[in-house]
Amino acid sequence: MKKRILSLVLVLAMSVGMMACGSKGEDLVDPTTAPTQAAQNDDNKGGDDAKQPEATATPVPAKKLEYAAGTVLRMATGYNNAKTGMFFDAETAGEGVTLADGKTYQSGDLKPTWVEVQNLLNVVFENKYQGNSASNELKYWLEQLDQVDVVSGNAAGLSEAGVAGDFVNLAEYFDYMPNFKAYLDANPIVRLSITGDTNTGAIYFSPYFDGVNDIERMPLMRTDWVEKLLNGDGAFTASASKNLNAAVYKPYMPTSGKVAVDVVKKDGSAVESINKDYDAAGNIVKTMNDALAKGTVTGVDAVNMLRDYIDKAYNGYYGTNRADLFIGQNAAWDADELVALLRCVVANPQTLNGTDVVNGLFSREDDNNQRRVDMFRFVGTLFGVRGLESRQDYLYVGADGLLHDARQEVATYEAIDRMNAIAQEGLIATSFMNMEDTDTKTMLKNDAGFMHYDYNQTQTVYNETQLQDGEKYMAVMVPVARWNDGTEKYMRFTESWRSVKTDGWGISKAGVGNDTNKLNAALALIDYAYSEEGQILMSYGPKAFIKTNADGSYVTFNFNGKQMPVIADATYAELWEKASGNYTNYARMYLGSTLSFAKSQAFEYQCTHEVGKEGAGYISTAIGLGTIKHPELAITENPWYTSIPTILPTTQDENTILKGYTNLTDKFNTSKGKTCMFVDLIAYGYAVSDKSVVTAEITDAASAANTVTNSWDGAAYLMIKQGAWDNLKAYYSKIQ
Repeated sequence: MKKRILSLVLVLAMSVGMMACGSKGEDLVDPTTAPTQAAQNDDNKGGDDAKQPEATATPVPAKKLEYAAGTVLRMATGYNNAKTGMFFDAETAGEGVTLADGKTYQSGDLKPTWVEVQNLLNVVFENKYQGNSASNELKYWLEQLDQVDVVSGNAAGLSEAGVAGDFVNLAEYFDYMPNFKAYLDANPIVRLSITGDTNTGAIYFSPYFDGVNDIERMPLMRTDWVEKLLNGDGAFTASASKNLNAAVYKPYMPTSGKVAVDVVKKDGSAVESINKDYDAAGNIVKTMNDALAKGTVTGVDAVNMLRDYIDKAYNGYYGTNRADLFIGQNAAWDADELVALLRCVVANPQTLNGTDVVNGLFSREDDNNQRRVDMFRFVGTLFGVRGLESRQDYLYVGADGLLHDARQEVATYEAIDRMNAIAQEGLIATSFMNMEDTDTKTMLKNDAGFMHYDYNQTQTVYNETQLQDGEKYMAVMVPVARWNDGTEKYMRFTESWRSVKTDGWGISKAGVGNDTNKLNAALALIDYAYSEEGQILMSYGPKAFIKTNADGSYVTFNFNGKQMPVIADATYAELWEKASGNYTNYARMYLGSTLSFAKSQAFEYQCTHEVGKEGAGYISTAIGLGTIKHPELAITENPWYTSIPTILPTTQDENTILKGYTNLTDKFNTSKGKTCMFVDLIAYGYAVSDKSVVTAEITDAASAANTVTNSWDGAAYLMIKQGAWDNLKAYYSKIQ
């Protein structure tokens, strides 16, 4: 275990123990008495849910926020579109929508969460939200901030505008905001992630957490297909199969020797070490490639090659349950083994779905750049590359203590080239390659897709709605890869780690002006959202949507060592009726919760399909036992493990300069309707065409990295960010 030289623990340490909801509830426990990490790790049976920052006892406020009853707050706030604002839109409300609280809501009405907030705080909310994404909502209002009091925005944009004098410095009002201050005091790395000025410690927005300090995205597979291909005695047979395409992908893992890897025991009780024995089995990709060089390899041949390899490479460890290499608690798969499996899947459609075609890898929405980018995020996990799932741009802290930009590193493009080789072999869906209108729902409903990389709850819910009995789409273990944390090693690591999100809410200086009623009411809103009661309301909605005991107290369950409310039966039924089991969509569209502030995953966990809980439980156990490493929300002894803050404090002049680096923003954009060179390189390689932003000077990995560094302002960008990181570390040292 890495030793930390600066204790910056963000939350109650990783807990993986989760217990089923009981028939009897109990009052919420004091969060300061929740079990410690050591105690919780004895109960490694958890799900995939994110752990919330540790709450602390709310101190008695030294000063009180006073404002007139009925103070109007003009709110340009929501989450990404008109359906997910504080007020019902016409499409969602229709002719009137009746919810589990028994009330009927019309278009233009406040959603239940905000009715409750309005009543509790004795304010009046006025709708100014334009229904945009956070960044576009902020852009819309920047030239007319006198028209609004509270605005949604992207964290970097809010901080930049705050530095320019447009947003209230929340840090100046800590004495009036005991809940918000206590939250930041308990979680100092959060404060670093939202600090906009290291000279003053200014904070210009309230942070949003969609869970925190837990894994975010996971590999997901049709595990029933893996079992069908790999399990059982004797040779695999099939009445029909296809031939493998010509080999393009080359081995990533060794072709000889042995590689020791740590795995969780099959029963989840402890860790054990096993070997990948390449001397005994060879490298499966090389074996298949050599066979292809000599002639035709059928899908049946490929499956039997992979079966034989698993038996020999792991010395019979998996027995006849070879699928456990990929889908078990004791999984140990790597990129080469995945490629071999993908070849088997794509070449055996008749066995798997009874048709002539099955797709290997796909994305949630193959025509949407915002989802297609998950393909390159998966590249980082597969091939040991940092920065592709960074909390800020493509930055990470290296073992040398300096910032690195994945866009400027040759290793990044070499890994992308490997994924392009996988695409050239036809192992990535044609719908991804051609940006066709296909999504997870369609892929699973039609038995057309095998695997993608995404969020667990929203994707495994399709086990209920799109799959048949015996079919299973489940999260599987993070792969073994070659990572260099200062010493090159084979291990599991995920950079997909929850921290401060890239969105937040800011208070407009021009909007509140000299009106202390407006300012104090807006501050009170933010402070309330970080209270114990406020965090439950912002996650669950009002009490009418929560199960209660006869005395009115919440029915609770043990979620990560803390008692959290159980949703009402009517709420559970309604989220399936109105949002097909997707908790986040239901909460945002109907309850008005989870729009910002601190979202607990306790509600979402209760809505996760049993298959989703099973796969994510394996991953949580592995994290708890230390076999999956991840960035720490701390300043660590080895800086490679330090999570990059969501924003870095740059000056107004630096922000102006950074805006001029348009190649970095335009050619690596992860938004819907935009383009990203990493995605283009996966799909099209180095071909220059109207489909891709790749330019003529980019012909290989080295020229790609060089172009970004020297022609697209990468070096200048990194210098500015490095200075901001240095200043932030110095500021942290000063406030300790």
